This record gives sequence, structure tokens and C-alpha cells, in this order.
Amino acid sequence: MFLCLSVITLIYYINNRNRQHSEEVAILVEILLVPVEKEEQQNVILGQAHFIKTVEDLHEAIVNSNYNIRFGLAFNEASGPRLIRFSGNDDKLIELAKKNAMNIGAGHFFIIVMEEGYPINVLNAIKNVPEVAHIYAAGANPMQVIVAKTDMGNAVLGVVDGFSPLGFEDEEAVKDRKDLLRKIGYKL
Repeated sequence: MFLCLSVITLIYYINNRNRQHSEEVAILVEILLVPVEKEEQQNVILGQAHFIKTVEDLHEAIVNSNYNIRFGLAFNEASGPRLIRFSGNDDKLIELAKKNAMNIGAGHFFIIVMEEGYPINVLNAIKNVPEVAHIYAAGANPMQVIVAKTDMGNAVLGVVDGFSPLGFEDEEAVKDRKDLLRKIGYKL
């Protein structure tokens, strides 16, 4: 399910208050590559937030931006009972969001899985939710989350979003891009 890339040993020095000597402490950090599980047509938004009301505020931000989007969201608490909080308007998408949140396992991580809409429809509203600290990625591409696992918990280091580029666009590709934007209604 997960690909363990490597184990990195970080060694650092902790100085005592008088700075007369230091002791060496080794900390193991396991780096995992966790795929985001979703269907091809589904879009996801991955981010970091804080506070228990994140789930309700994200839910409201989405439905107030575009009522037609079907979505599920999940948020990992980082303290207290450390539960995965969830909401949405589609049971299948809620379950998928919960599964991904559990697999990634980072505190204060959230994921929104959506259909019948795009991140561009809700992203600014989500970024304006006071609890949201960071957006890692948004889109329909296949994604892999790079996770650091320590004795304290997991942290998202970054996201591999889609594939590496193969070259530069030519005139035909520019025309195709502009035509697509007009076809789907994002440009006049």
C-alpha cells in the first residue's frame, strides 16, 4: 500500500542550559510515499488546517461557493482525542476522504474529494477559511503524498502532483489550451 523510500537518521546536538557540553541524539525519520486513492474523474484538495471547527467551516465554504459540487472531506485532529473528523454531501466521497486521511495520517491534514466541480470553483473560499494554514495540492492528477513518520506522528513533506513535463508547448498546443478554456467556459 505504501512505498517506504528510505530511513534517514538525523543527528543533532542538544545543548544544556550552560552550553558546557552537548549530547548526541539520533532520531529516526521514515519517509513514506502514500498514493492518494481516487477515481480518475475525481478532484482532490489537500491541505493543512487547525482547530476542531475546520470541518464545518470547510463544508460551508464549499457549499457556499458551488452548491452543485458533490464532496467528502476529512480532517485529522492532532491533539486531544485525535479523531478523523468528516463531513460532505456524498457518502462514497466521504468514505474515500476518510480512507485517504487515515492512510496519510498527518496531524491537522485535510482532504476534500469532489465530483461535479473543480478546485478552481472553491479554492479561494477554502483558502479564506481562518483555520486553513496551507494548501499542498489541488486537481485531478494522480498524486502521491510524501510523508515523514516519526515517533511523534506523521507530517506531510510535499505532494507529487501528476507527472514531469515532456517539453514546451508549440503554437498548436497554445491554440488547443485557449480553445479548451473557452469550451469549458473559463474564457470568453
